[in-house]
Amino acid sequence: MNASTAKLTAIRGRWALAAIFLANGFLTGSWAPQIPVFLTRLEISKFTLGLLILLFGVGAVVAMTWCGHLISRHGSRTVLRWFALCGSLGLMVVALAPDVPLAAVAMIIFGGSIGGMDVAMNANAVVVERRLSRAVMSSSHGFWSLGGFAGGGLGGFAIQHYGHLVHAGAVTAFAFAVIAVAVRHLLAEDRPQAAE
Repeated sequence: MNASTAKLTAIRGRWALAAIFLANGFLTGSWAPQIPVFLTRLEISKFTLGLLILLFGVGAVVAMTWCGHLISRHGSRTVLRWFALCGSLGLMVVALAPDVPLAAVAMIIFGGSIGGMDVAMNANAVVVERRLSRAVMSSSHGFWSLGGFAGGGLGGFAIQHYGHLVHAGAVTAFAFAVIAVAVRHLLAEDRPQAAE
């Protein structure tokens, strides 16, 4: 691979990663307007809602702890691909949960996939920074914030006018499409070459 091709590949990888940060923020932001619907739909107390949201955090922490090991074995690109594709489905799983036990499982899955995505996409940002020889971490988190703002802002409108399932379906379709295109262009870690 010549220098210009390598540079172009690195730039594609940088924008692919930005799209994944955006999708992660969009998924997380889109969850916030679903919370009041979640409360009334399952007919639960605010205490139970708090416990369910805590399970999102538990899933995230478990995945984050496990993710470092996976990245060391398989690389951030591979791990990010799987967590991101699973994460794109997370909001829909939560929106479809018919009762508290299944909602608890859905929250652990959603939290775990978003948490794993967080670790893997930040690890991949380091790969991009090394390849481009410049910082991209701050701007990547800027894309996350933009996605969160868009997800939260559009979510309330969508739920009010079209219902929570249409909203969750639209978010899932958008996030899955963005991620499915972006993961093809993610950069892999440079592997040390074997000695001759």
